[in-house]
Amino acid sequence: MNTPPSEIWGESEAIIAAKNRLSRAAKVNRPVLIVGERGTGKELAAARLHFLSPRWNGPYLTLNCAALSPSLLESELFGYESGAFTGAGRTSPGRFEAADGGTLFLDEISHLSLTAQAKILRVVEYGSFQRLGSPRERQVDVRLVSATNVDLRARVRSGEFLPDLLDRLSFEIITLPPLRDREGDVLPLAHRFAARMAGELELPHIPTFSPEAAAALEAYAWPGNVRELKNTVERAVYREAAQVIEAADLELEDAPPAPLPGPASAALPAPGPAVGTRTDGPLRWPLAEGRFDELMAAYADSLFEEALARARHNQKEAARLLGLTYHRFRFLRKKYRPGE
Repeated sequence: MNTPPSEIWGESEAIIAAKNRLSRAAKVNRPVLIVGERGTGKELAAARLHFLSPRWNGPYLTLNCAALSPSLLESELFGYESGAFTGAGRTSPGRFEAADGGTLFLDEISHLSLTAQAKILRVVEYGSFQRLGSPRERQVDVRLVSATNVDLRARVRSGEFLPDLLDRLSFEIITLPPLRDREGDVLPLAHRFAARMAGELELPHIPTFSPEAAAALEAYAWPGNVRELKNTVERAVYREAAQVIEAADLELEDAPPAPLPGPASAALPAPGPAVGTRTDGPLRWPLAEGRFDELMAAYADSLFEEALARARHNQKEAARLLGLTYHRFRFLRKKYRPGE
C-alpha cells in the first residue's frame, strides 16, 4: 500500500484555498492540471489528489518528463517489447500499466514530444495504448494528474502542444500560489524547517531567528518558493549550529529596490514633500551634507503615504502600486517608521 507523503503545510488564505480545491477535485475521477512556479509543491498537490480520492489504495506513480529524452520517455510511459529497439533485451511494462487502478502524475508535461502527446491523448480518451514494438492494444484505468510551470496555451499557439490534449488534461486547473503571495506562511515554515534540521543534526536546541533574520525572510521574494526557503534555512542551521540564526547566516541576495516614482513612472505621481520644496515640476530634494539617512527616510515616508492614500489605505494595493510585495512593503515601512 502507498504511504502518503508530507502534507502541503501553511495557514495562509491562499494555500488553504488551493488545498480546498485539491480536496474537492480529488473526489472526481477526471484529469487535473496543476500549475505553479518551481518549488511551490506541485508533487505534494498531486499526491493529495490521489490519497484523498477513491483510488487512494491503488498505485501512485510519478514521472518527471523533463528528466528523460523523448525516446526514453515514451518507453517509460508505455513500456516496450523485447527487441523493440537496440538494448531492449526483455519485455518491460510502462508507467501506465504499473499505475492501472491508480494515479499517474506527470510533472513538467511541457517537455513531452508531440508523438508522446498524441499517444497520451489516446490513453486519456480511450484508456488504450500499445507498448513500443507491439501491435496489441492494452487497456488501463489510470487517472492522470499533470503539472507545469509554463504557459501551455502559449505552447499550443506555437504548435508545441496539442490543443486537444490540453483540453483533456485540464478538466480542472489548480494554481498553487507562490510563497510571496502566502501571507503569514514564511516564518512558520522557516521555524518548521529549522526544527526538523536541528533534529536531524541532533542539536541540543531548536534554532530561532533574530528579528533581523525574520525581517529578511519576510522581505525576500523567494523565486524558488518553498523549496528555496527549505534549503536556505536548513543550510543556515547546518553551517552555524547556533541557537539564534542571524540575517547574514541566511546568505540571501538583496531584494531589488522598488522603482522610485517620478515623471516617467505611471505607478504614482510624485509624492508631496516631507522635507524640501515642491515646484511645478517633479519633487526636488535639496542636498544637505550628512543628512542622507534623514532625507531617504522622509522620501520613503512620503511614498508610503501617497501610495496608501491612492489605495484608500489598503496595504496590499499600496504595495502593488510601489512595485513591492506585501511583506517587503511592511518590512520597509517598519524600517522607516520603527514606531508603527
